[in-house]
Amino acid sequence: MPKTVCSLFAFFFCLTAFAQHKTENVIVVMSDGLRWQEIFAGADATLLQSAITSPSKDSSLGNGKARAEAAKAAYWRDTSAARREALTPFLWSEVAKHGQLYGNRELGSDAQVTNGLDFSYPGYSETLTGIADPRIDSNDKVPNPNATVFEWLNKKPAFTGRVAAFGAWDVFSSIFNAQRAGFLVNDGYTPLVIDPSTPQLDLLNHLKAETPRVWSDEPFDALPFYSAIEYVKQKKPRALFIGLGETDDWAHGNDYPEYLNAAHRVDSYLKTLWDLLQSMPEYQGKTTLIVTADHGRGNGAKWTDHGQKAPESSQIWMAFLGPDIAPLGERAHTSPVTQNQIAATLAALLGEDYRAEVPRAGAIADVLPK
Repeated sequence: MPKTVCSLFAFFFCLTAFAQHKTENVIVVMSDGLRWQEIFAGADATLLQSAITSPSKDSSLGNGKARAEAAKAAYWRDTSAARREALTPFLWSEVAKHGQLYGNRELGSDAQVTNGLDFSYPGYSETLTGIADPRIDSNDKVPNPNATVFEWLNKKPAFTGRVAAFGAWDVFSSIFNAQRAGFLVNDGYTPLVIDPSTPQLDLLNHLKAETPRVWSDEPFDALPFYSAIEYVKQKKPRALFIGLGETDDWAHGNDYPEYLNAAHRVDSYLKTLWDLLQSMPEYQGKTTLIVTADHGRGNGAKWTDHGQKAPESSQIWMAFLGPDIAPLGERAHTSPVTQNQIAATLAALLGEDYRAEVPRAGAIADVLPK
């Protein structure tokens, strides 16, 4: 490569271009509003006790006190290390050993949102485009004026037709601007129609249509997740997004036991996904997994909230696992990482220079191949 190509601006990516990339596929999983506090310290004692003494009165889920006590039995342990392993065992048995985790502020590892709004659409857009655009200032179903890194990849011959996004929340079609993007975006209660279909997919579509709807804008996470699993088996995408929503929904409902259960399911979905990938020759040893949240939440009694009224909700976490990720585990005393660095990092792991297109996008140096 001529030296003139390696300008100061592009120097970092010129170096990574020479690195041997093993990653051929990237999958991003985001769990809406899942706090870093539970990821790194497990169940919160005060919030659990409050759920027991002042249980949710939602009778449709059964006895609130009994559910809270069951959550305590499932997730409470005497140490934070044991609690987090009980809540998210895949993250702490697999990612912590073979990948990297950012965001434990007790260890001097900060992961931050930069858009200043700290709610969902701005957070997803920042993550997926690499920029915090002030025009994205609501959760309304407004088509994103910015192209996501997934749309950018889909325009490249090596990725065209090999990109897809699945989400519980029915705003993802707008976040990805599905009409313009040119790849599959399946969200909300929309059935997934692919050829060939499978009995499993047919059942998932029936469940989307026929099960009671607790939330009008999104189903339970199992439906988009297992739809994505069927798509992976059938179509084998190279760039895939999965957005899960129950952690945010139960939190807004002040239901800490169900929030914990949802977080635990997210972790189990990650294991299911990773195990599937390792069983398929198209993915085994060639796939990087990125896991994060669109925003954090407040502390104490404000744990249900996020946005500008809860300043702590700018605090997020990130996890990376794959063949090019150095096994540095739980990071400590690192330079801050930010949400707007994920898109370019994702592209660079695939050997692509997203920053040439979007100069404002950052990248996380320690995650990239050396």
